[in-house]
Amino acid sequence: MRRAVLTLLSTAAGIVLLLSLKPHQSTPPAVATRPPSSSPSGHPSQGTTNGTFTGDVIDTQYGPVQVAVTVEQGRLTAVRAVQVPSGSGRDQEIAAYAVPRLTQEALGAQSAHIDAVSGASYTSEGYIQSLQSALDRAGV
Repeated sequence: MRRAVLTLLSTAAGIVLLLSLKPHQSTPPAVATRPPSSSPSGHPSQGTTNGTFTGDVIDTQYGPVQVAVTVEQGRLTAVRAVQVPSGSGRDQEIAAYAVPRLTQEALGAQSAHIDAVSGASYTSEGYIQSLQSALDRAGV
């Protein structure tokens, strides 16, 4: 009888703990954008298939994120992080971990339709938004 009561209480406590967990957020964190930066020529480019194009600076909770892309014959050949959050050692650590993975995914996908890096949600969202704006400028 004592074992049954202990089992029942343990099960009830486990269920309460499971129900108290918050579900995974399906919406991306909010970020603010700065006005778009210009392409290397000083003017936003439309429909160009070759060159390097800089994306918008995206302000995140931990600092600005901006990327530049190189496009050759309509194909994404390079992605470079121009700005990443660097206000603290932890920000630098997260950026050092996330940016190479995001870059590799972007080059593989040839688009901004990539997954965020776990543990770097804000940096990932800023990176993806800046990447998309750079690709838009490139006309890709």
